Amino acid sequence: MGRLSRLIAGCAGVTVAVLGALDTRTLDDGAPPGGVIPDPAVSLVPAGIALLLQVLPVTGERATRTRTAAAALFALVAAALGAAALADHPAASVAVLLAGLALATLDLRLSPRSGIVAFRIADPLLLGAAIIALVALVPRLFAPTFPAGGGPDGVMPLSMAGSLLLLTTGTILARPETGPLRTLDDSGPRIAVRRLAPALIAAPLIAALVSAFAVRTGISRPAAAVSTGVILAALALLALLAYLVRTLDRADRRQRHLVAELRDRQDFAQTLLQSMNEAVMVLDVNYRVIDVNRRWRELTGHDDLVPDPPPLPPPGTGQDWTIPRADGTEVPVLATMAAIPDAAGSTRGYVATCVDIAERKRAENALTEHAAELERGNAQLAAALTFKNDLTSMLTHDVAQPISSIASLAELLCADWADLPDDIRLELATKIDKNTRRLIKMMNDLQLLFRLDTGTVTARRVPVPLLEVVEAVSAAIGDEGDVEIAIDEELTALADRGHLTVVVENLLKNALGHGSPPIHVRADRRDGGVLLTVQDSGTGIPEELLPNLFGRFIRGSGLGLFIVRHLVEANGGSVRYEHAVPRGARLLVTLEGAPA
Repeated sequence: MGRLSRLIAGCAGVTVAVLGALDTRTLDDGAPPGGVIPDPAVSLVPAGIALLLQVLPVTGERATRTRTAAAALFALVAAALGAAALADHPAASVAVLLAGLALATLDLRLSPRSGIVAFRIADPLLLGAAIIALVALVPRLFAPTFPAGGGPDGVMPLSMAGSLLLLTTGTILARPETGPLRTLDDSGPRIAVRRLAPALIAAPLIAALVSAFAVRTGISRPAAAVSTGVILAALALLALLAYLVRTLDRADRRQRHLVAELRDRQDFAQTLLQSMNEAVMVLDVNYRVIDVNRRWRELTGHDDLVPDPPPLPPPGTGQDWTIPRADGTEVPVLATMAAIPDAAGSTRGYVATCVDIAERKRAENALTEHAAELERGNAQLAAALTFKNDLTSMLTHDVAQPISSIASLAELLCADWADLPDDIRLELATKIDKNTRRLIKMMNDLQLLFRLDTGTVTARRVPVPLLEVVEAVSAAIGDEGDVEIAIDEELTALADRGHLTVVVENLLKNALGHGSPPIHVRADRRDGGVLLTVQDSGTGIPEELLPNLFGRFIRGSGLGLFIVRHLVEANGGSVRYEHAVPRGARLLVTLEGAPA
């Protein structure tokens, strides 16, 4: 329908332009001799061209703008030519002026501040031009009823009036989708006015036709016929106005009902949004904040609407998230982001829902901490159980052996005292003394072990001469011939003297008990500290024992190396093992050197 309407409008434009070019006579027979009154028919030429340009098919935005500008220019030229003849031909000039302005503002719409809908400016202009043309045609209908040479005068030539009617009709057809012809898919006061506009134009014309028919057929005299036509036209107009008022009233009631219903729905949606326990944020398609509910303000601490949203998860996902608060802190939430589709399925906005999970996070953290504490307790319990088992094993092996030996030797000595010679008595007593000292040493080591486990061992570090300590320990052990000492007399270490004595004693006893002589003891300065080395000449320590070499209990070695490690570390040093070349075991103790 739109294409056919534009085709008819284009043909009307061409016809109007041709008629305007052919009609060059004046409208007033009383023109002065030698003078020509301006003819408003000339203005039909640019008006017809403007109408043709309005329906000319073009492609591209730039071409459309150029076509619209050219059409408006020709229309304004037509309006100017019509205005130039306004003094001599008022009716024709006003009609041409209105038609030209209508063509120039064909696509311009006005939205009044208090109006119901926007309307096109060209519509009332076209209506005025059409009424003027119709009024110009009415006297022509009664010309036969007057005597010859005494007919009524017309306000404009018949060709001019016809051209104007053709121009207004073509202008209406040029935009069928926005003009009065758009009546099939609209409703309300706007469409009622558009439907009544043709009737308002046609009522006077029908009344004039009825009057002319009555006069021509002799049914009535001209005055009576005109009166009858005027009465019929007035009644028709009153009926049309009553229909219009009723339509407007019905449309107004419907509109108010729709507005009230829309307001109720909006209030319900707002109440529902604000009453939700979840924090909700509504965003447009460009991620600008549209609205938030009360819970969101409480959660974030923002009283006012913040235009930029905080970082949120991607649409269609839900995950643990953190939302920044106004005071700079963050609150953990379960965030869900969902797209809001329109009727066509395209995204028109987003809604973000956040559930406060701070309490859940605190419970999870407390549960995790409690589980970690249980794990630590289990580890400590396992260590205590291991310690108990190792201690039981040591007591049943290392401690039971000297006690059993002491008991056997004491029993033999008591039973055969009188029969034993003095040298045998001395030997048995010496063995009892040796096992007793060994047992006392084990008890002292156990006591020190318990102190190390409870953390009650503290080091009082002072400068200690290494050579003095090593020689004293070697003499106390009684195996001085098997120990070779190579230490500078001036070499001192910063350590607790008692702790250092226990360390050297355990290292020498370990080397003598599990290695082979000679035992080499050396010490020198190394990297700002003191390096003490104890090396035996045995086969070395088996590889399978190395991972737990400095543990609490090593079968057959007692607590010596475990005590060595803890005492050295308590004095800010370290101890390690390495294989000696070509053979033997080498234990290296690093301590802080004392100033000279």
